[in-house]
Amino acid sequence: MFGFLKQVGDYTRDAVDAARNLTQGLAVTFDHMKRRPVTVQYPYEKLIPSERYRGRIHYEFDKCIACEVCVRVCPINLPVVDWVMNKATKKKELRNYSIDFGVCIFCGNCVEYCPTNCLSMTEEYELAAFDRHSLNYDNVALGRLPTSVTTDPSVQPLRELAYLPAGEMDPHGVDPERPRAGQRPDQVLASLKSTTGSAADGESSAASTARKESAE
Repeated sequence: MFGFLKQVGDYTRDAVDAARNLTQGLAVTFDHMKRRPVTVQYPYEKLIPSERYRGRIHYEFDKCIACEVCVRVCPINLPVVDWVMNKATKKKELRNYSIDFGVCIFCGNCVEYCPTNCLSMTEEYELAAFDRHSLNYDNVALGRLPTSVTTDPSVQPLRELAYLPAGEMDPHGVDPERPRAGQRPDQVLASLKSTTGSAADGESSAASTARKESAE
C-alpha cells in the first residue's frame, strides 16, 4: 500500500515539475512573440562588438622576438615564424610572420601568452574572401590597423541587446549617452577591488581594536 502511494506521489511531483518547466518555456516564447522584429540594415548599420570580442589578430613586427611561444600554445600550431640566427649577435632575426585565418579558431591563446604583447585581438570580423589562400595573412597584412564600427563615418553603429539601457529592445534611436543595463568588465573589476579593499580595511581596524583591548 505504501509503495503504491509513493509511486503516485513521485508521479504527481514529476508531472508538476514538467508543467512548471513547460510554463516557464512558454512564458519566454510568448514574451518574444509580443516584441517587434529588429532589423539591422547591414552593411549600412552594424552592431558594435562586445569588449571581449575576439576578431582579427593584430601583429606588431617591431615587438616580436621570434620566441615561438604562440606556436607552442596554439592548439593547431598555426602561426608560422620564419627566423634565422645571427651569428654575430647570437640572436634571432625575424624574417616573416604569418597566420592563416581560414584555419584559425580565434581562441586567443597566442595573444594571452605573448611575452612582448605584439599580438592583440581586434573587433574586425569581416574576413570573407573568394580565395581561401588570401586568408593567409603575412606580417604586413597583420600589421594593418583594424577597422572599427564606431569610427567608420559610413556606418551607423548599433548596440547589441545586452548593451542597451534597461527596458529597451530596439537599438535604433537610442541615445548613445544612456548607460547600459549592466556593467562593463572594467566597472565590475573596479567594484570588486573596492569591495576587497573595504573588507581588508575592516579586518585591519578590527584587528587593531582587538590589540588595543588586549593591551588594556
